[in-house]
Amino acid sequence: MRTANERRQRILEILSDRRETTRKALATELCVSTRTIERDIVELTCSAPIFTVQGGGGGIRVADGWYIGRRYLHKEQEELLQQLMNGLQPDQQKTMQSILEAFAIPKVKEAKN
Repeated sequence: MRTANERRQRILEILSDRRETTRKALATELCVSTRTIERDIVELTCSAPIFTVQGGGGGIRVADGWYIGRRYLHKEQEELLQQLMNGLQPDQQKTMQSILEAFAIPKVKEAKN
């Protein structure tokens, strides 16, 4: 039997690989209830760019560009770099923007149904 942390880590691995899945598929694969998966997803959304889409074709998805094991800037680091960028020369701003794009946590885009 896995602990909640081990199960949540596995959910992140699955989402990183597959990019999307369903509560039912995760529950079946991890041998838990869909309610357990729902609670896990609520917890995981606090630390990873995971979102759910309702209705047909819906499910659990991860933001484009996010992968487990990749290091990302913390929110405070990203905010500081954004503030510092204003005082830079235009060519330096381009470099700073490329750093932000490479290392900031991808933003969750609104899902289109």
